[in-house]
Amino acid sequence: MKDLVYRRVLHDLKARIHDNQFPNKRLPDERSLSEAYNVSRSSIKRALEVLANQGIIFKKRGSGTFINPLYMKNQTIFHYEGTNLGITDSFKSDGQTPNIKLLDFQVVPATAELQQDLFLESGDFVYEIKRLRLFDDQPFMIEHGYIPIKIAPELSQKVVSGSIFNYLEDEQNKVVTKSFMTMRAAPSTSDDQKLLGLSAVEPIAIMEGIFFLDDGTPFEVSNMRLRYDYFNYNTFVTLDEE
Repeated sequence: MKDLVYRRVLHDLKARIHDNQFPNKRLPDERSLSEAYNVSRSSIKRALEVLANQGIIFKKRGSGTFINPLYMKNQTIFHYEGTNLGITDSFKSDGQTPNIKLLDFQVVPATAELQQDLFLESGDFVYEIKRLRLFDDQPFMIEHGYIPIKIAPELSQKVVSGSIFNYLEDEQNKVVTKSFMTMRAAPSTSDDQKLLGLSAVEPIAIMEGIFFLDDGTPFEVSNMRLRYDYFNYNTFVTLDEE
């Protein structure tokens, strides 16, 4: 019986999220949901935990529970949780040394889309960072990201030429622990071919997503374009019966 109650809440919340019934992409608190559905807090908590594990919602400490904007854009999402793990560390390097070449670093106004994805306000600014990642001298990924200035006000060219995540942890005691991402393949552009050493007929893999701090704050929107022959991703997937 308990399973039926939690599943009913889960399916109804999913439907309401799809119908954009929650203003400001924020869900009511657990007590309000418990009263609205006339079920126990434990049933609400279980339904919310499943939604969070599926990458549909996330909790921001002290602020509430929000709908993941990437879920609304594209539902082919995988969910990753771990420690403060940088992108380069996610790929096997076969003993090669990872390097970063900074291509662009500037401050720009946050677009309407970035304001939504990073929970910013009109008039907020972000760092725009474009980097080329290499193993030894072999480029394998173009990384294009946006980070709110108010979260990391002291970023410099020196910092973004290295591991930004390690800088956050070592200097600001902030840790990136979660990401929601999409992956797809696409034809390479002329810029991809130039920077990654590809021919016109060779494709790329694209990873797009949002990285979150351990308190649930969206930290970075990132677009990563990889050489197809470096793209080999492994993960564990848990399937919940519904």
